Amino acid sequence: MDQVDCLVVGAGVVGLAVARALALAGREVVVIEAADAIGTGISSRNSEVIHAGIYYPPGSLKAKLCVKGRDALYAFCASHGVAHRRLGKLIVAASADEVAYLEKLAANAVACGVDDLRLLDGGEARALEPALSVHAALLSPSTGIVDTHGYMLALLGDMEAAGGMLALSAPFAGADAVSGGLRVRTGGPEPMTLDCRLLVNAAGLDAPAVARAIDGMPPARVPEQTLAKGNYFSCTRKVPFRHLIYPVPEPGGLGTHLTLDLAGHGRFGPDVEWVSERRYEVDPARRGSMLASIRRYWPQIDADDLVPGYSGIRPKIPAIGGGAPDFLIQGREAHGVAGLVNLFGIESPGLTSALAIGEEVAALQA
Repeated sequence: MDQVDCLVVGAGVVGLAVARALALAGREVVVIEAADAIGTGISSRNSEVIHAGIYYPPGSLKAKLCVKGRDALYAFCASHGVAHRRLGKLIVAASADEVAYLEKLAANAVACGVDDLRLLDGGEARALEPALSVHAALLSPSTGIVDTHGYMLALLGDMEAAGGMLALSAPFAGADAVSGGLRVRTGGPEPMTLDCRLLVNAAGLDAPAVARAIDGMPPARVPEQTLAKGNYFSCTRKVPFRHLIYPVPEPGGLGTHLTLDLAGHGRFGPDVEWVSERRYEVDPARRGSMLASIRRYWPQIDADDLVPGYSGIRPKIPAIGGGAPDFLIQGREAHGVAGLVNLFGIESPGLTSALAIGEEVAALQA
């Protein structure tokens, strides 16, 4: 094969969702992935949470695509047999001075189209979760958890059933403009050269590097990316909670929260550690600051209850015009390269938003 209609770089959850949307629209699709398996990057190193769409600025891509993607994801999981659970979550005010933030957050959520939140006083919160020590809480019934790997396998299955193909161990090496599109070169044990009409850069942490390797891509249109490492610690004993528990957010993240996996095991994180390189070891010394954060809403946790788990890295890009960073879906009108779509800054809620991002990219090329 030396020519294909659409080529997607990156077989994480977003790349697979984009490829699926294009394949279901009747387009010929090939996905190339540098690793020897799907979803080994950001997609395998997160909280596996289905977000409701509460935190993001109204009108932003994150707000729009999270709400749309959340509904699409629950429907997809139900129709494809992907393991998931709508647990709900409590965003907690550990002190009286944090209650005003919950009220502000609830108003923001309504502006984003999230209409099922409920503000609880301390007694109502403890009636749901007796182990909590809080002044108030915001209940989000639409928050849940999902088996991310099962989700990606289902996306891949849909894409392949519609005629799409996946090439593993095929790192992107560069692209040049040719008549009618782009000529893409791959490395790996079996290098390829493919001409495509549409190239979608869904390479996650590598998206800026991929963009810089495309002939004609203006360097000034590639955002400077910073890396926010999030460390997770596992809880060695059964946690006494049925909901996900979130504190008020911190700069760069949503605070050290409790998430549950589908087996009911608890893990805490992520914290925020700004790093300059991709290293995934979890420093046990970070347990102290994490314990201090957790004890504000669960005082009974002991130091021995936490052991290092895993970590992930979020790609942070600057906000356009200041404010909160947003997803950046960048087409020809932004960079001038025919047949190229770049996806930059696809961090949380990228997992929740993936199906909606896929539809957004497919619509750009309709």
